Amino acid sequence: MTGQARSHPAAEARRAGRQCRPRGRGQLTRKAARGRGADPYAGARHASPSVSWGGFSLLLLNLEEYYFEQHRANHILHKGSHHERKSRGSLKICSKSAIFEPDAISQPIIKIPLRDCVKIGKHGENGANRHFTKYVIFTTVYFIKEHNVVAPYKIERGKMEYVFELDVPGKVEDVVETLLQVSTCWVENSKQTEITAILQSRLARTSFDKNRFQNISEKLHMECKAEMVTPLVTNPGHVCITDTNLYFQPLNGYPKPVVQITLQDVRRIYKRRHGLMPLGLEVFCTEDDLCSDIYLKFYEPQDRDDLYFYIATYLEHHVAEHTAESYMLQWQRGHLSNYQYLLHLNNLADRSCNDLSQYPVFPWIIHDYSSSELDLSNPGTFRDLSKPVGALNKERLERLLTRYQEMPEPKFMYGSHYSSPGYVLFYLVRIAPEYMLCLQNGRFDNADRMFNSIAETWKNCLDGATDFKELIPEFYGDDVSFLVNSLKLDLGKRQGGQMVDDVELPPWASSPEDFLQKSKDALESNYVSEHLHEWIDLIFGYKQKGSGAVGAHNVFHPLTYEGGVDLNSIQDPDEKVAMLTQILEFGQTPKQLFVTPHPRRITPKFKSLSQTSSYNATMADSPGEESFEDLTEESKTLAWNNITKLQLHEHYKIHKEAVTGITVSRNGSSVFTTSQDSTLKMFSKESKMLQRSISFSNMALSSCLLLPGDATVITSSWDNNVYFYSIAFGRRQDTLMGHDDAVSKICWHDNRLYSASWDSTVKVWSGVPAEMPGTKRHHFDLLAELEHDVSVDTISLNPASTLLVSGTKEGTVNIWDLPTATLMHQIPCHSGIVCDTAFSPDSRHVLSTGADGCLNVIDVQTGMLISSMTSDEPQRCFVWDGNSVLSGSQSGELLVWDLLGAKISERIQGHTGAVTCIWMNEQCSSIITGGEDRQIIFWKLQY
Repeated sequence: MTGQARSHPAAEARRAGRQCRPRGRGQLTRKAARGRGADPYAGARHASPSVSWGGFSLLLLNLEEYYFEQHRANHILHKGSHHERKSRGSLKICSKSAIFEPDAISQPIIKIPLRDCVKIGKHGENGANRHFTKYVIFTTVYFIKEHNVVAPYKIERGKMEYVFELDVPGKVEDVVETLLQVSTCWVENSKQTEITAILQSRLARTSFDKNRFQNISEKLHMECKAEMVTPLVTNPGHVCITDTNLYFQPLNGYPKPVVQITLQDVRRIYKRRHGLMPLGLEVFCTEDDLCSDIYLKFYEPQDRDDLYFYIATYLEHHVAEHTAESYMLQWQRGHLSNYQYLLHLNNLADRSCNDLSQYPVFPWIIHDYSSSELDLSNPGTFRDLSKPVGALNKERLERLLTRYQEMPEPKFMYGSHYSSPGYVLFYLVRIAPEYMLCLQNGRFDNADRMFNSIAETWKNCLDGATDFKELIPEFYGDDVSFLVNSLKLDLGKRQGGQMVDDVELPPWASSPEDFLQKSKDALESNYVSEHLHEWIDLIFGYKQKGSGAVGAHNVFHPLTYEGGVDLNSIQDPDEKVAMLTQILEFGQTPKQLFVTPHPRRITPKFKSLSQTSSYNATMADSPGEESFEDLTEESKTLAWNNITKLQLHEHYKIHKEAVTGITVSRNGSSVFTTSQDSTLKMFSKESKMLQRSISFSNMALSSCLLLPGDATVITSSWDNNVYFYSIAFGRRQDTLMGHDDAVSKICWHDNRLYSASWDSTVKVWSGVPAEMPGTKRHHFDLLAELEHDVSVDTISLNPASTLLVSGTKEGTVNIWDLPTATLMHQIPCHSGIVCDTAFSPDSRHVLSTGADGCLNVIDVQTGMLISSMTSDEPQRCFVWDGNSVLSGSQSGELLVWDLLGAKISERIQGHTGAVTCIWMNEQCSSIITGGEDRQIIFWKLQY
């Protein structure tokens, strides 16, 4: 299994209506705004503008706090006085507090920090033999959501007595003991160690309730302890996996007894860092949504890995695997939008909507927030994507660099990060107010520091001394709710006297919907498509850390990077928690996905690199005429769309050993083949008869090609020579003795011959005219010699013959620049011989196949291996159109590969031995294969 992520190919429709399921981001954006009763498992419900749903929420807990249990109880007010009364509700016992939730939503929820308790004990017995538990409190009590309004918490200070009457008398002693145990942890300052011990003890005394299985025939495969992660909070319980379902049962039964996910519905799983430790696992039942169905944090890495392995093994038979490189190929070729690609990269880099310290990060795209019209054709409209936000203002950067130079090690340029929980909730406060209150101890931020205006926020990111934040996916989505104060929250009054309400939009946006639409248009614009790879280098790529980051002015505090601190080396549990809290609140840099420059996207402006003929360009631009090139492209598209319907038409055994090369006359009537039996054969497709058999030596011939005009065939031989055969005169007319070992492959273009040899060279020769007179011998000039470390087994030219790719005996693919005869990239990507190589029609990619069964796609610009697929046998030869591949396998089958979908689309029976060579005409309408079974097979396409 490659990497840590498995995924299904992304759907074409980007940001379709659902945008986000109720989990993950939907949980943060919609449910968070409901106030009491925000349910991380329920479907989306809509609250009225001014109030939210009643009920307890885990967001009322502090960071790193656990909710243990609840008991039905009465809160006795004014105990013993004439004004005594009871408030009915539930008493929640947590690791840092006791919380009373009254049934009447008009009454506030009461939160009592246990660290402030002076005394806890039984109050006594009344006439009904009911016990009371008494708290004597000093310093602080919080009153939350009075009248069910989401607002800053009210605080009372001073010595107070709280008395609660439990419904079940026998529970009183247990509740008192638990509260005493937990409060002692805070009084004696043993804190996290004891709390963890209490939690683990409770988990050890319980197990998953097997009565919760969906079916009595389910087979249990694994059970372990874990926590379900939602933004800012985690909920401990038990994970259980069977042969058909994944279950999570919360220890406290909140908010429902069990969460169940059918394995058949799972589409993607990701291993996650949680708290900088390899303990997280996130499961998606959708193909391309931002939010997951469940995020689990385990106590032991082995438990996480075992569960991942079981689900991944199950998925191997149902879902195709995707890596960052395979998504890159889809994005490059236009099958993924910029938005979709960024979502996938965020997912692969451990960014999750359930972890606000690692929330998905998106770039600021637009620079112009003052014009009345947004001109997406003007480069000045856009932000410079090659620079981090902190480097966009030259004067500010100079000040930061001066400080950086004077700073002792470890140095950093920016004192704050571009993504942190505070920044995420800064943007989302209007739909996630309870998350903001949870993060900031029951308070909203100062009104003037709120997200008040798009232009104002952008200006502060450009000019502010400590503000370097990027954006979040919501800015390029369909849900405008984060821009609108639809809940009518009281977010404070600004210095100018105006209340904080809806976000102020730039002049070019007529409405929140218009703002998001234009932001999406900007993200998918040609300018961004041509420059997005530069921003990816900064956030996910080689400029994220090391010398690349220093050169790009992209250095953040060491604690933000993966591996920046070893938490296991910190012995003191409370010190470890303090360090972890600091890191999580500060923000984290994504996991690095690329260590070499990221390739740019193939945009219409760059698609015609291989079309160098000015005549072709003129013809294609002629108004009112459909050019020959257009007709050819239509033919190619039609053929490749139907390539899985390929059918065997005719087959002929014309050689005594394996066929090694095929070339066909322009009119398709004559087929020339070479073989290890040392012969060149000429076969008539019309008469279906062998017309000629020529032998130049007793050594095998390795390849052949026809020169333009169809008068001369060139063959390469294991006897170190290249032979020229005149069809008209029926004889060998010339011999090129240019190598010291077998010649393995030849190519020809524009009077130049390219020959590859086992002598570790590729040589370029001139003086090879397209029309060779039958009697005159020629002088061949050696123009260039491309030296390799080992023998070269295959070569191929790009359509313009400006680039050459070679494959060696030891599995290395080399890309050469022919005008300068220099090596551009050397990629060791196969274990064993490279069988075949070829450029894509647009010259952007190279595909190689090897004896190791791999199909590798390499980006020509960067030399990056961007896709690798494997089969269970060597693929000896292939043809491809940049998206799909038709390969000949060792077993004799033809395989159709969908590179973008990362799957084998079809297997077609053909030869009885390995397919050794394949030929396809320019229109892709005619295909001939040769094999070790000594046959050539003619194939036909079914339209």
